[in-house]
Amino acid sequence: MNPAEIQSIKQRFGIIGNSPLLNYAIQVAVQVAPTDMTVLISGESGSGKESFSKIIHHLSPRKHGQFIAINCGAIPEGTIDSELFGHEKGSFTGATDLRKGYFEVTNGGTIFLDEIGEMPLGTQARLLRVLENGEFIKVGSSKVQKTDVRVVAATNVNLLNAVNEGAFREDLYYRLNTVPIQVPPLRERGEDIYLLFRKFASDFSDKYKVKPITLTPDAVSELLRFRFPGNIRQLKNIVEQISVLEYENREINGVKLREYLPQEQNNQLPMLIGSSKKPDKDFSERDILYKVLFDMKKDVNDLKKLVFDLISPGQSEHHDYLKDHGHLFENMGSFEPRPFKAHQDGPDNFILSVKGNPAPYEANKVEDIPHETEEETLSLESKEKELIMKALRKHNNKRKYAAQDLGISERTLYRKLKQYGLEE
Repeated sequence: MNPAEIQSIKQRFGIIGNSPLLNYAIQVAVQVAPTDMTVLISGESGSGKESFSKIIHHLSPRKHGQFIAINCGAIPEGTIDSELFGHEKGSFTGATDLRKGYFEVTNGGTIFLDEIGEMPLGTQARLLRVLENGEFIKVGSSKVQKTDVRVVAATNVNLLNAVNEGAFREDLYYRLNTVPIQVPPLRERGEDIYLLFRKFASDFSDKYKVKPITLTPDAVSELLRFRFPGNIRQLKNIVEQISVLEYENREINGVKLREYLPQEQNNQLPMLIGSSKKPDKDFSERDILYKVLFDMKKDVNDLKKLVFDLISPGQSEHHDYLKDHGHLFENMGSFEPRPFKAHQDGPDNFILSVKGNPAPYEANKVEDIPHETEEETLSLESKEKELIMKALRKHNNKRKYAAQDLGISERTLYRKLKQYGLEE
């Protein structure tokens, strides 16, 4: 495609920017549109993946058919099969009528499945059957139905990692990934950031009937340095905030702009892939487990110190244990045997002491006898439950922000709340 054709596509679908990565993604979308091939669009959340699905649909022979965009992560696991494939009357509690699913309604059109990585494994098997044979079965029915639907899927996670972790079907991954399109994140699009800023400033000027905001040169430099983990969506929100709040001063300098950029993200440090915030089921429960394991490491070190402190120095078998297993306490300092008198006239006993931090015992004192202590649980599930409860308390039970803090999707958090009985 020549530059004029690409520019025409951008104007038609409202795409702003001249980044080579963006232009290449548009070119692939235009080339694959006339076919019926399945397309997998990859890119971070907020990078504009849905625009590419619209390009594919409207430039295809199916352009007169229906186009439906579905966010797989926003549909509860218990109802997603019914939403996609329909259900028979009485097939489950609440199914009071016959319902047509999206694959039946969109026959002859295109379905855009966003956040495909959040789709449950059972639904993935049903989707694979549609892609392979064009067949599906409604929930509660035994009748096989046919449909002719083109599927365009999108993900903000690494599906290959999800396949390796058993969270996504390998056969479905390769069936979806017939033609891959990679949408670049905003931070990799250079001057496009400033172009989009000006476009949004003009839009909000019309919307709120105010003079459009402008940036000084140092503010432009500040804008281009910011990483925008939320991509285009985050940039648009920032421009809207400034347009509304800076009512008197419409020229924004670097100092003023920094007030609207989240400081913890206002740097050039590399970001963890997938967080997007998980994102990524490959970047959700795994993150919680990492946090749990770090906590467990600290708990184990505390437990080793407790065991060392509780061992009675008057018993030779304890000295032998410490002598043979000193490596277990290597993080507590350097150790060496030292003599200890259990009784004034008794034989020498040896205990292991920490250099620079001796802790002498008087063996016959009642208060030095170890007492039974309550063992702290090291269960992964308990730690995970504890982290979830802390996040919910921190954000006043607002699940959206708790899920973001934990690095998981709202749907994953919902499933965990149900699993641990924390729904109320």
